Amino acid sequence: MLSGIRIIDFSQYLPGPYATMRLADKGAEVIVVEPLEGESSRHLELKSEGTSLLYLANNRNKKSIAINLKEPKGQQLALDLIKEADVVVESFRPSVMKRLGLDYETVKKIKNDIIYCSISGFGQMGQMSHLGSHDLNYLAISGVLAQLKDERGRPMVPSVQLADHLGSFNCTEEILTAMIKRSKTNEGSYIDLSLVDALVSIMGTNYMHYSEAKQYRGVPELIGEKSCYNIYETQDGRYVAFAALEEKFWTNFCKAVGKEEWIPLHKETCPFFHKEITEFFKKRTLEQWTQFSFKVDCCLTPILEINEIIDFPFLKERNLFLDEKNKGSSIASFFSQNLSGVSRPPQVGEDTEEILSSILNYSPIKIKSLINTKIVRSGVKN
Repeated sequence: MLSGIRIIDFSQYLPGPYATMRLADKGAEVIVVEPLEGESSRHLELKSEGTSLLYLANNRNKKSIAINLKEPKGQQLALDLIKEADVVVESFRPSVMKRLGLDYETVKKIKNDIIYCSISGFGQMGQMSHLGSHDLNYLAISGVLAQLKDERGRPMVPSVQLADHLGSFNCTEEILTAMIKRSKTNEGSYIDLSLVDALVSIMGTNYMHYSEAKQYRGVPELIGEKSCYNIYETQDGRYVAFAALEEKFWTNFCKAVGKEEWIPLHKETCPFFHKEITEFFKKRTLEQWTQFSFKVDCCLTPILEINEIIDFPFLKERNLFLDEKNKGSSIASFFSQNLSGVSRPPQVGEDTEEILSSILNYSPIKIKSLINTKIVRSGVKN
């Protein structure tokens, strides 16, 4: 779908790389610009064959060129590459790209229809824009973290990077929107993509419930106070998610388990009933409730551990998993089901010489000179 679209990706770690991987999965040519030693996330502790798992999970279907952006020749090389591109993605702190001479104002002078996306935690403006930060900080000030509390009312640390991934989805959405705009107007776009902005944008329902009804945790039916919408422990110490909000699903459940006397208690919040239904769920194992959920339409699902999802029948049917070794993440992005022609994440500078030759038409002598003077690094294809 995006064949012929070239993206120059200066981003690091998770939000930018995950976004550009989703675009690469749809056919865009994504060229990762890395420092000579490789993008920072390559060197995180948990590794496979010398490369971090985080990098492998978010960089399939891409090419790599290693450029020393601290040198003027490296900066000019990057500009030459941008001239041949449709999209630039970067995730440095505000002012870094300007210092390198690669900011939007500079780039649009040589490529006036460029789509330029700056991904950052706090955005490009405002009193916090210059501060260091991570996923947990964005969840905190957006109000999202206060919605994720344990039984003691203490905010929990999510093990999934919600801000980073939501920001990635917003990034792909904004880039695709800008591409449609460009096709109609021949104009480029600058996208100031803030992860905090992305999180705040999903808080509308919660804020409405606070402002109108002083409900601090959003829709009352959806916060675990009702017996029909809750998490229950099973006989073997596992858990199921029960979400029979509609009366028909609750009725289906009650009839199927032989508890028709529960039907009038659909939205009950009584502690005594909650204790009764809690004990009832403990009468069957997770596997028994899972098989039950396949037969009875009642919004009941098992809570799976990470090692179980790859073998769960429904998820396998959805073609969400890749089996090829070294393809990066074995989980295909939702954006790209039924992938074909998947390539593994690149080595540092693996495509440097090919890019300089085929895209920029640099001569072999010039390429060798750039390598020898450490302006670029040439990697080895595996």
